[in-house]
Amino acid sequence: MIIPTHIAIIMDGNRRWAKRHKLAILQGHKYASDIVLEKVVEYATKKGVKYLTFWAFSTQNWNRNKNEVDGLMNIFRHALKTKIPSFIKKGVRLKVIGDIEKLPADIKTGVEKAIESTKEGKNITVIMAINYGGRDEIIRAVNNYNLKFKIHNLKLTDKNFSKLLDTKDIPDPDLIIRTGGEKRMSGFLLWQSEYSELYFTKILWPDFTEKDLDLALLDFSKRQRRFGK
Repeated sequence: MIIPTHIAIIMDGNRRWAKRHKLAILQGHKYASDIVLEKVVEYATKKGVKYLTFWAFSTQNWNRNKNEVDGLMNIFRHALKTKIPSFIKKGVRLKVIGDIEKLPADIKTGVEKAIESTKEGKNITVIMAINYGGRDEIIRAVNNYNLKFKIHNLKLTDKNFSKLLDTKDIPDPDLIIRTGGEKRMSGFLLWQSEYSELYFTKILWPDFTEKDLDLALLDFSKRQRRFGK
């Protein structure tokens, strides 16, 4: 089986899962954070995946009900307190993409501390996309170009533009998985996904298991990646 270096996941279906189980919507998000995410990280590490990205909160998610948004922020706070010691123990390095400047101050500080405390992790790099949107990232990169490159008359190229993105030190994803049955990217990693293989499954994210990841990897192994050649 061919193992991709970088897998990115659009974690869709938490709210539908909660409704299906007659639970409050936030219970779906909490179960996904407390149980599912860590299991997927552990299994991906065992399989030899080096980078694993999760889209946790989009720039559009601020438009959801205030109670849900506030609840998600509390889930992030809880995860920062409970997951980081486990990440350090398991050799997980944490990175975050997205505009964290717009997050509540305590969460921003917690994210920065978590990144610093896990920086020696060698087994896998877990990237959390928080307050992330593909168009937003590109706009911020263009603004960075105007500040850092244009002023020095440096030509804008594919290579140096990539260095302005949130993912500047991360390889492009080989495989992007979207759970929940929807078949669209919703702006996820617009620049980086140029040659990513896409895999869509009807499994809701809270029901996603190691077996489901294996099915995605098996499907990926059957693809012929030509990169335009």
